[in-house]
Amino acid sequence: MATIDLSNGLGGAPRPVRSLTNIPYFVEKEIDWAVAATTKASALAAADVIEAIDVPANTMVLNAGIEVTAVATGESNDNTLDLGITGVDADCFVDGFDLDAAAAGAYAQNAAAYQPLIVGATADTIDVLIATATTAPTGGKIRVWALLCNIDAKPAPGGVDRDTLA
Repeated sequence: MATIDLSNGLGGAPRPVRSLTNIPYFVEKEIDWAVAATTKASALAAADVIEAIDVPANTMVLNAGIEVTAVATGESNDNTLDLGITGVDADCFVDGFDLDAAAAGAYAQNAAAYQPLIVGATADTIDVLIATATTAPTGGKIRVWALLCNIDAKPAPGGVDRDTLA
């Protein structure tokens, strides 16, 4: 098993300023299987964890998911993916998504045990786990998306007093 960090921040979406606390915001990251293998410096395999989206401390992950944007290639006929926060609930959002059977534009359904997750005092990541694979993909792409909400009670740098009054 390897951990591959492809998160690069919040996928280009800035965290809202303090005055927007409690307003959910959307982030996404496209994962290219070839780039993941190059970053790992070897072939992808079952149990590999790909860190997709950085989640700031004191954030609730309201939901997250996977969309196939380019059909996976080079894989065997047994690839499944999980999506969650490793160490908290690795398959909370998606459990056993059948990657090799998915067409471009297909979305993974939420896991039966889906629930929002809270990232506490330490930042974390939303991770794609290659749950099963005899031969993992060498090409194709998925988009990992998430709906996050800042639940931090502390004012953000640059906040103003009017945000904490009344």
